[in-house]
Amino acid sequence: MTNYIPMAYSDFIAAIDLGSSHLVGMVGVKNESGAISVIAHEVESSSSCIRRGCVYNVEETANKAKRLILKLENKLQGSKIGKVYVGIGGQSLRSLEHTVPKILGPEGVVTEEIIDALYKECQGYHPDMLDVLDIVSPVYYLDGKFEPNPVGIPCNRIEARYKLIVGRPSLRRYVRNSIGERAKIEIAGLIVSPLALAEAVLTEDEKNLGCALIDFGAGVTSLAVYKNGVLVNLSVIPFGGNLITKDITSLNMVDAEAERIKCTYGSALIEKDNTANIQVSSAEGVGLRQLPLSELNMVVEARTQEILENVYERLKETGLMENLGAGVVITGGASSLKNLTEVINKRLNTEVRFATLRKNVLERADFITSNPEYIVALSLLMKGDKNCCIYVAPPVVEPVVKEPEPEPEQVPQPEPKKTPPKKGIINRIGGKFGGFMNGLFDDPDAI
Repeated sequence: MTNYIPMAYSDFIAAIDLGSSHLVGMVGVKNESGAISVIAHEVESSSSCIRRGCVYNVEETANKAKRLILKLENKLQGSKIGKVYVGIGGQSLRSLEHTVPKILGPEGVVTEEIIDALYKECQGYHPDMLDVLDIVSPVYYLDGKFEPNPVGIPCNRIEARYKLIVGRPSLRRYVRNSIGERAKIEIAGLIVSPLALAEAVLTEDEKNLGCALIDFGAGVTSLAVYKNGVLVNLSVIPFGGNLITKDITSLNMVDAEAERIKCTYGSALIEKDNTANIQVSSAEGVGLRQLPLSELNMVVEARTQEILENVYERLKETGLMENLGAGVVITGGASSLKNLTEVINKRLNTEVRFATLRKNVLERADFITSNPEYIVALSLLMKGDKNCCIYVAPPVVEPVVKEPEPEPEQVPQPEPKKTPPKKGIINRIGGKFGGFMNGLFDDPDAI
């Protein structure tokens, strides 16, 4: 009888989100419609190796990534992760417009081959001191006029205007150095995290009407603005929730305590009539002390306003600050700060809501909807299309066949000695009488 071995996964997508506070690893499977079912997720602290969304310590990042993969594999019923998609971000990330023109002549007609040739020419463009990480949102102009569907239309000249997502070359190099080379984990692809996040939470209607997606992370705050269905601008502000925590430590408390009271009591808006005090600990074992809540939120509000002012300036540069028909969508760990939506709404005079996943994106993983820490990793899974599994077949257990036991060796036994019978008196008489009778009839002359 063989032991029962649970069915191992043989087809899944794996991804790692390189956040400034946590490395989030996630494994999921897609159904026929593309909806994700998360089958494993794990978290590792990254404050010692990721800064402002970039790999800072390649060796420590490699160690964290290896540990994360092992923890995920423990939940995969014997299957192994062969490759992973990695989200890429950081303070140098931004969008850049690049135009590729082509003269078709008086008899020219736009074809699919021409569209493909324009894209390939764009791929060959390399800005000075920058690395092109993605090419998105092409917009076409035929003889100077915008045309959303140019194929089949006659024109003399066509322009394809692309949004290049660029960053410092070190963004890609450090990820490959740490995860690919040192951790020995094959990279299935590098995905621009803010773009993947937008695909996961923004609908086509929101992109058409005009929408700003703000991701308030621990190390950076990213802004992605859409209008008429395409990306208008992507930018990253090098400030995040960690700066608010650092400012709170100036009130004579350690980082862990500052983070706790920020999440519990911090507000982006000072409530002037609130005279309450809160209990805080300056250091472990020292004891508790009273801190006026207004003093705490004076620090929190000041830094929050600085971050938001930078966001407003980037948004103003797009020319869409007053023309966001679908409003502002916020996400990220620092977006849970109290009264943040009210502050943004008051400044921009537009609807502000928390990000939620689009319908039919998630099949099974209820924990995602209530925890913004996982939403970027999930968006990376959605973009993945390669099988990241190395299937390890369970060992074949052959039935044990017992060989028949050999029969015990037959030892020949010595034959028993024959003992002549003892002659009694009758035998002796019979013997003599027989001899007498034999002699009586033995007549040599008888015929």
